[in-house]
Parts: sequence; C-alpha cells; structure tokens
Amino acid sequence: MVFKRLLGSLGAGGPKVDTVLDPGAVAPGGVLGGQVHLEGGDADFTIEHITLELVARVEVEHGDGESEGTAAFDRQVVGGPFRLAAGERRSVPFSIALPWETPITELHGQHLGIALGVRTELGVAGARDKGDLDPLTVRPLPVQEAVLEAFGQLGFGFASADLEAGHISGTGQRLPFYQEIELTPAPAYAHRVDEIEVTFLANPAGVEVVLEADKRGGYGAEGGDALTRVTIDHAEAARTDWNAQVESWLDRLADRRPPHASGFGYADHTAHGHHDEHGSGRRSGPGVGTAVAAGAAGLAVGVAGGLVAAEVVDEVGDFFEGDDEGGEGEEG
Repeated sequence: MVFKRLLGSLGAGGPKVDTVLDPGAVAPGGVLGGQVHLEGGDADFTIEHITLELVARVEVEHGDGESEGTAAFDRQVVGGPFRLAAGERRSVPFSIALPWETPITELHGQHLGIALGVRTELGVAGARDKGDLDPLTVRPLPVQEAVLEAFGQLGFGFASADLEAGHISGTGQRLPFYQEIELTPAPAYAHRVDEIEVTFLANPAGVEVVLEADKRGGYGAEGGDALTRVTIDHAEAARTDWNAQVESWLDRLADRRPPHASGFGYADHTAHGHHDEHGSGRRSGPGVGTAVAAGAAGLAVGVAGGLVAAEVVDEVGDFFEGDDEGGEGEEG
C-alpha cells in the first residue's frame, strides 16, 4: 500500500513524494531498505531533509477505559538538503536499521494484527509536511520464532496480539510500548491457566522473554497472575530443545503462586505488571510453526479461519487509511 500525496502546506504546485519499501519482511534489528521517489512541483524547491519515522498503533489504558493512539518510535534522516527543480524526478535510496524491540507483525506469512508503518516527512523550504505512510512487515527473530513454534507444537493457539503503552519494570525495555502475544492454553494446561501472554524484548545480545499466566482458581487453589522472565542469547536458537524448555517455563508458571502472595511486584507501566527471573531457552522437529500459524488465522482451518484473518487485515488497513495525515493522538 503506497499513498501519493501532494504536500498540502505548499499548495497545488508543491512536490510529490512516494516512498517504496523493498519487498519482504524485515527482522527486528535488521536493515529496512527502499527508495523515496520525488517529483518536483511547479517551481524549484529546497528539500531540507527527508526523514523516515516508524509508527505503531498502540493501546493506552486510562482509568477503567482504553483507547488507541499512534506512537512514533524511531526517526532517521535519509536525505537532504538538496534543490529539487520544477518537474524534476529524483529517487533517494535508503537503508535504516530497525530498533531491536520492533514488534513482529507476522509468523510464517500469517498476519498477527499488529499495525506498523513507515511515515515519510519532508522539510521543504522551511515547511514541514508528512508525505506518505507505508505498512511495515516484521518477521520474528530465530529465538522469537522458536519460542512461538514450541508453544504451537505443545498445543497452544494464537488468540490475539497488541501493543501496550508503558514500560515493564526490571527489564531493558527501550521503546515506549511493548508487544503482548496472547495464547490460548493447550489441553494439558487448560485446567491450570486461562491464557498465556508472551512479550519479547530483543537487544543485540539476545531476547528477554516475559511470560504472564492468568491462572485458574479452584477449590483449595488461588487464581491470579503468575509472572516470570527468561533471558536467551541469540545463539541459543540453533541448539536448544525448545519444546522441553517451554514446558519447563509453563510448569514453573502453573505452579507459581500469584505475585501478591509470592512477593513479586507489578511493573510501573500503564497496563499490567510482568516479572523477572532467569532461564535459558530452541526449536525441535519438522513442520514447526503450523499450529501457531493456524491459530493466527483464528484457531481454525478453512473458511472460519480465513474470515478471522480477513478481519485482522481489514483492521490493519484501516490504520493506514485513517492515519496518513499525521495521526491524531500520537504518543512518544
């Protein structure tokens, strides 16, 4: 999806901008490439800068309610200054590094419902105007993929994914929001937990995996949230039995008493808390990812799954259709 817009602040004769991203998904910490295509207007203009801004649709909790806003989480200048002659066509190539904590938007080609975009901003003759907004597709790092695939092989399904404004205390989080991937429990754990929420916080050395389990209460048992955090080196993705590792995390979570009873404290952020503890964690077996990928389409195959997937795509499309003017209610 590419939007061509005339720069409104410069009138009908201003330059046009069209940013085209290289095809394919990019991993967190990877390099995003593309070109900014410019077409001169009715007169010569000085392009003071071309800036790319990474934006995301983020949920913000306040009181008893919740709202959505647009959060900008990175800005990089990729061109300028230069003179753009009337009617001149010019392409400016760029390569920018994504932040390591950039949320993932797909797993094995299945969209997870996360809306990320690249907004192009031109500084023209003292004016500033946002050009176009293009969707950004981010695939998981090997560790992230391996963890999600292990959950899938163990029978967990994808329920939803969103971005929450706030900070998880006790972690190395840098962005003003974090991603939560909600999984429905496998049959073996359904009597112990209602759901599992997974958050990945990547950095150049590895990935912090923050897990939260909504525990079921019952006769003689106490419900509530159980929290844990594990830190994994990137190199572990190729040499760990991930199914066994994830099972150990799940057993630890399912057996843990809720944080208000165990002394764990909640994080200082706008949503809810996560916690901290160390562990290690790899993928095993062929056909990995199919269970989670199917779950991303609505925990079903065929027509029902396809309908849910289409709804997710429509929601993401609405974000780009409605936000190419610069976005109301920006955060960060």
